Amino acid sequence: MNRSGDGSGDVHGDDRSEDQVLAQALKWMGIRSQPDGTLTGLRAKLLRKTVQELDLVVELPFDEAVRHVTGVLEEAGTPTEPTTADGRRAIRVVAPGGSGGLNPVVVTALLTRGPGHRTNVGLRAVAVEGLINQRSAEKAAAGLAELLAE
Repeated sequence: MNRSGDGSGDVHGDDRSEDQVLAQALKWMGIRSQPDGTLTGLRAKLLRKTVQELDLVVELPFDEAVRHVTGVLEEAGTPTEPTTADGRRAIRVVAPGGSGGLNPVVVTALLTRGPGHRTNVGLRAVAVEGLINQRSAEKAAAGLAELLAE
């Protein structure tokens, strides 16, 4: 199932945490062009957040799926703290997106045990877009979903 939305009702955890990770990534990108990056951090709060969510089934037992998804996501971006709760595992990275990889995308994979030797993966990609929508979240989610299916 493919869902996209405005980011309300984050099924992968705390929206504020996701927003903070995204704002920090944008601020870090701004440091390259501004001494302290504060203007970029402030702009991040004003820009429109886009969200792309995909539900996948990985044909691997849970522990193997965690290793597979972790490897794929860590190849794509910089990992943040993984979390485990209620038998679920959340893996989050900040990946490059947009033109020249200058628009960071926060990607979260939520893994839950499925029937048999299957694992359900909820993939959520979030980015902020300026006047020109580069569809960074959509492209990141689609690309990672393709890699996870391999």
